[in-house]
Amino acid sequence: MFAILSFIAINTATACTNYLITPGASTDGTLISYAADSGAMYGTLGFYPAKDHAKNDVKEIYDWDSGNYLGTIPQPPHTYKVVGNTNEFQLTIAETTFGGIQFGPQKEAVMDYGAHIWTTLQRAKNVSEAITVLDELMQTYGWASDGESFSIGDPNELWIMEIVGKGNASLGTVWVAQRIPDGAISGHANQARIRTFARNDPSTSRYSADVVDFARSQGLFKGKDADFSFSGTFQTLKN
Repeated sequence: MFAILSFIAINTATACTNYLITPGASTDGTLISYAADSGAMYGTLGFYPAKDHAKNDVKEIYDWDSGNYLGTIPQPPHTYKVVGNTNEFQLTIAETTFGGIQFGPQKEAVMDYGAHIWTTLQRAKNVSEAITVLDELMQTYGWASDGESFSIGDPNELWIMEIVGKGNASLGTVWVAQRIPDGAISGHANQARIRTFARNDPSTSRYSADVVDFARSQGLFKGKDADFSFSGTFQTLKN
């Protein structure tokens, strides 16, 4: 997979754009582009070497945007090499922030969206594993961020995963992930994209079990499950 990871300093706006090109739409295989309009990020490229960890090793977590210390989480026995937003298995995760409806601060959260991206890249080999790892991390260690759209790709497939934290209602998140059909091209920039989604085909869509129930509990949705739209329920436009 060829991942284009570009950071473009245009102004101080928190604006990001991702393009996703599936293998069937490219002569070069899977492509993800990531443009983050932030002067603070310009020219940076993170590196995490592959490493074996002792039983009691922990990872210190710092907020990507502010640099504030958030806490620690246990390390697994082994973590994979990560350069930028891609790991040694060509798994890539990029993002755009859409904000979304806010449910108050998640005070117990020790991971922001950046920590979730790089921790997942250290622990997953492909898209399927990445979605599973992200869910486990979010529900265990919380979500100290606004709503995010993640672009997740490996050499064989591309997905968009959209996430909203539960805030002070509960630790963790609700989310939906959809696969981009092979042969298609997709893009997103600071707005949630996923509306209705299939409920019985995990090869094309996956979601948190309580995504509809949580929306109902917050008074945001009253219709049938099949009519539930993630974007239509949780999106608020970001300037």
